[in-house]
Amino acid sequence: MKEVINAYRAQKINVDSFIKTLIDSLPKNYMAEAPSILKQYRYIQLMYGVNSEFKQITPVMSRKESNSSQIGSDKNHYFMKLHLNENSIYISNPYIHHKTGKASVSVVHLVDSVYYIFDINLIYLLEDLKLIEYNSFYDKIKRIIYFFGSTSLALVSIALIGYGVFVFFSLMFSLSTADFLHDIFRSIISITLGLAIYDLAKQIFEHEVMFQSFHKSEDKQYKVLGKFLISIIIALSIETLMVVFKIALGDLSNMLSAFYLLMGTTLMFVGLSYFYKTIQESTPKEDY
Repeated sequence: MKEVINAYRAQKINVDSFIKTLIDSLPKNYMAEAPSILKQYRYIQLMYGVNSEFKQITPVMSRKESNSSQIGSDKNHYFMKLHLNENSIYISNPYIHHKTGKASVSVVHLVDSVYYIFDINLIYLLEDLKLIEYNSFYDKIKRIIYFFGSTSLALVSIALIGYGVFVFFSLMFSLSTADFLHDIFRSIISITLGLAIYDLAKQIFEHEVMFQSFHKSEDKQYKVLGKFLISIIIALSIETLMVVFKIALGDLSNMLSAFYLLMGTTLMFVGLSYFYKTIQESTPKEDY
């Protein structure tokens, strides 16, 4: 949610001014009008009232329910740093809401010794103000596709790792040792590729399914690609080592192949080093 918070901070004066105008324009009998307010303004997640002693005196009203279980609870800890402006309004710093998990701000409005609290979803608010682009339907479709794609890759990786383990144990319990080195390296390569593909699937799942981003982070994509390339280079290095061992055992027919593999792996190492150096120089540091 860092992008949402940064977008809010960049336009804090304008967004806070809009929030204050919104609160002033709402019907003053907040709790009686709560259903219509919540229906009309989708970015208001929930609302409730607290008395002058900081005890909750109304149910927590949300779009889906009215929760009375917290009536009478002490909210004093939420008001320790409360500083109302000239309009008796306070807007908190952005935070991650404990119920929705979304970037939010809380707005407090003092009316006749009663503090009314509004929890506002920053994503929806900034979208309505045209400060970010977010489409919930498209986001759900994208996450579903990435979920099935990453899951499929994970299954492929498990199959490769399973095959590598199967080859290894077959070799251990087999009486035939005619091509021991070839089989053991085949097992290693299979497991290495399986781990590389699993790591790629994990990165896709974490960044595209679990974590929601509102802009394309090139640095993130480069890191995923870099980790995958490292795994491929390791697999190629193992393959090169296998061919070199065969040559050492007297099989000179693969000497040219070993040379090409060694040159190719070296070039990939050099290319990957240049890739990382270029990315580090060109990627700007993120604001916190």
